[in-house]
Parts: sequence; C-alpha cells; structure tokens
Amino acid sequence: MDKAFLEIDPQELDNTALYTYLTGAVAPRPIALASTLDADGNANLSPFSYFNLFSANPPILVFSPARRGRDGSSKDTYNNVLTHPEVVINIVSHEMVQQMSLSSNEYPSGVDEFKKAGFERVESTKVRPAGVKVAPIRFECKVNEVKPLGENGGAGNLVICEVIYMHIRNSLLQENGQIDPHQLDAVGRLGGNWYVRAQAEALFEVPRPSRNLGIGVDQLPDFVVKSGHFSGNELGLLASVHQLPSKEMLQVRAKEDILVGMSTLDSRERMHRLFELAKKCLARSEREAAWEYLMLSQS
Repeated sequence: MDKAFLEIDPQELDNTALYTYLTGAVAPRPIALASTLDADGNANLSPFSYFNLFSANPPILVFSPARRGRDGSSKDTYNNVLTHPEVVINIVSHEMVQQMSLSSNEYPSGVDEFKKAGFERVESTKVRPAGVKVAPIRFECKVNEVKPLGENGGAGNLVICEVIYMHIRNSLLQENGQIDPHQLDAVGRLGGNWYVRAQAEALFEVPRPSRNLGIGVDQLPDFVVKSGHFSGNELGLLASVHQLPSKEMLQVRAKEDILVGMSTLDSRERMHRLFELAKKCLARSEREAAWEYLMLSQS
C-alpha cells in the first residue's frame, strides 16, 4: 500500500462517509435545476449536481435524484418524472446561485419552490413544466427512461432526458456562435458547502492537439525531458504538436537578438534562462513560442 494515500473499501463505509468522499472528489459538478410537475399539476423545482451531457445525437442529458440517505425515500422530482415524463433543465449561473440553493430545501410535496426561491417562471414551448426565467440556458426535455440504481439510501435514479427544445440567452453567444464561458458565469458543485464559479482566473484554455496525432511525451528530445525544468502538464503541451519543429519551421531568427543579452552567460546559464522563458509561454498556452525558446537553447 502507498502510505501517501488513504486506502478505502466502499463496502466498509457508511453512506454519509462514502457520500462525503465521493462528492468531494468528483468535482466540480454541473448543476441541473430541474422543473417538473406532480400528479396534480403542481410545479416542483429542485437542483441536482449528479448531472451531465451524455450524447449530442440524440441530445441526451442525465441527472439523478438519489434516494434520501437517511431513510431511502424517493424525492418529489423522481416521482414527478414517472407521472409526467417531461422536465425543464435550467442551467445555473452565479447570479441565481443563492436562490438555487434555497430551492433545494425539502419543502412538503405540493409546495411551489418557484415561489419559495423567488424565481419568476417562464412558459415552455414544447413541454408542460415551466422554466426559470433568469436561467441563462433552458433545456426542454422529454424523459426517455428512468433507471433506478438501487433501493437503499443514497442510491441514484438516472433520469435520461432527450432535449427537444433549447433557449439560449443571446448575450451568451460569441461571433462564432459558441457560448462565451465568461458570459455564462456558470457555477459548479463541490463537496460540503463549496461551489466554484467558472469566471476570471478559474477559466483557462487548453489547446487541443492538432487534427493529426500529437507526438507524445515519449518522443520529446532528452534535453527537454531530462532537464527537470518542466512539469508533466508542460511536457504534455509541448508534446501535443504533430511533429518536432525544426529551426526552419519556427521563427527562431526573430528571437536571436535575445541571445545578444545573454552573451556573457555560460551555456548552462543561457539554457536555464531560455527554459524559463519557455515556461512563461507555456503558462499562457503559447506552445509555438515556447518551442522557439527551446530551439534557441540549442543554438
């Protein structure tokens, strides 16, 4: 056993401890603020962080209203989708997170969480449940299947939803038609009372490898891998290129003036300085610029 890790057999933990470890580790999780109707047509609104996108064609979202840990009873949302197999999944932004949390209270069946949380409702186009007007994105869904995962407390119930209509706030869209994550300002669920806001420094880009295969860390030159200067993340970014760049491929000459200021340094010091410049480029995901400094280090 690795003494640096806590070793756990899930079968030896009670529900509360297991839930705490799982929700603390699998994070952040997106939040589905689900709007449903009960058998009498009363509105119900409840958030679920056991939620994600599982298919684009057909467009499938899945969330799980798990059984209550204390007694194994099912939640209103689960009962509702069995009665009326429709749901509106509202995406939660930071401007509505406190109201979303308030809607998670276990009010008695039949109580309207829209009113309790102070949410204004908006009529849907193709389903009966209403949406949350302030939500930046709303997915109107039909429920294709509800799959119970167990009968004990904490057992999930997979609600498999097919998106049949979408509402996306125009201000979220960039010129290329993609959703701007800064404008979305989404929140995610962590363990305990913790959430994360997808904004400011929390957002960063990871350039995808080219359409061709990345060369892989195993193909990086030894002077890079064995230098001890670069983390696994940095090596991964450098290795996402399709082929090792040559001096001719890069604009190395444009940076050769940098070497003039290093003329008094010995070769080891100069390499260290250029490696540090490459690391700064990698911190900004500027892969090609980093390679230029690395190639200069071999000049």
